[in-house]
Amino acid sequence: MLYGKHILLGITGGIAAYKTTFLVRLLIKAGATVKIIMTESAGSFVSPLTLATLSKNPVLTDFVSEDNGSVDWNNHVSLGLWADLMLVAPATANTLSKMANGTADNLLLATYLSAKCPVFFAPAMDLDMYRHATTKKSFAALESFGNIMIPATSGELASGLHGEGRMAEPEDMVAFIERELQKGLPLSGKKVMITAGPTHEAIDPVRFIGNHSTGLMGYELAECAANLGATVTLVSGPSNLSPRHSNINCIRVTSANEMYDVAHSNYSDMDVVICAAAVADYRPEQVATQKIKKSDAEFTLSLVKNKDILKSLGALKKRQYLVGFALETENELANAKGKLERKNLDAIVLNSLNDKGSGFGTSTNKIQFIDKNSEIRSFELKTKAAVASDIWNLIISKTHA
Repeated sequence: MLYGKHILLGITGGIAAYKTTFLVRLLIKAGATVKIIMTESAGSFVSPLTLATLSKNPVLTDFVSEDNGSVDWNNHVSLGLWADLMLVAPATANTLSKMANGTADNLLLATYLSAKCPVFFAPAMDLDMYRHATTKKSFAALESFGNIMIPATSGELASGLHGEGRMAEPEDMVAFIERELQKGLPLSGKKVMITAGPTHEAIDPVRFIGNHSTGLMGYELAECAANLGATVTLVSGPSNLSPRHSNINCIRVTSANEMYDVAHSNYSDMDVVICAAAVADYRPEQVATQKIKKSDAEFTLSLVKNKDILKSLGALKKRQYLVGFALETENELANAKGKLERKNLDAIVLNSLNDKGSGFGTSTNKIQFIDKNSEIRSFELKTKAAVASDIWNLIISKTHA
């Protein structure tokens, strides 16, 4: 959920500020870009140099930065617009009161008032402060503005007391934010399976029958689905690609038979299945146990048909929305429609090798999306990431109609 996100971390002057070093590492590990604003007092608890090193961005503390005679204006409006989300952690009682009342006497608060993104705050203070009526008033006001509180936990406090007010642990904050971001996404709670890449059908221990698929289209479909809130099972044939999103479980296979088994073992739990893999139609009837040596004689390879993964899933289809792919070179539309009907699909994605920039080994694709009612949507040549978005928008419109 945090991959590619711009996160603005505001650190205020509480003892829990020491935890932000771990928090920044987790956010970076999740794929986010992090910029940090500290209040003046926060520097007493955690080193700006440490945070700058971890975030790979300068840590800002004031409206103006002076370095070697040059003066730079830290534009709070630009910072607020840059952020996909803002997190204030630790959020002291003092800062929370100022946020609730619109006070802007430092860079962090001015940026907060300029933010257009979701704002999370993680309170950290002593037990009596956390329970005080004015602090509760600040909580209520901030939540009424649409800000989201990451509740403090109970535990040992810096004062020596034991109770509420301890800032949530970094890993719990990250998990909390990911859950919140997932709420309301169109595929939240949905399970998706996508097949991707080629299959390799062994001839002997060093040779195989395969094709030119890189798996990029399937991987982009998986990333897009995960970004839309789905839990994704990606069944990948041999590919140099790796999924980025933490909601993608990648199961790697080699042959068509292996892909068949994995796809079938996961099928019953799925809500949407997209078969984007370029599965070999045939495999050698016999696989040599040793490397076949070259001779002057002609070599004949006997092939047998592989099981049809897409057709077999279509025969089992109950509640699943099943989508196939058709890569064609002639009679494209007729062939795609025939495949859709024969294999009991809900939709098929057609692309043609006659369209420049489409097919295997390219970063782009040009598709037509055909549903079971013969409704056709055609798209111009786009990046495969943009194509994946178009496909998912259409699937969501069909399944939520």
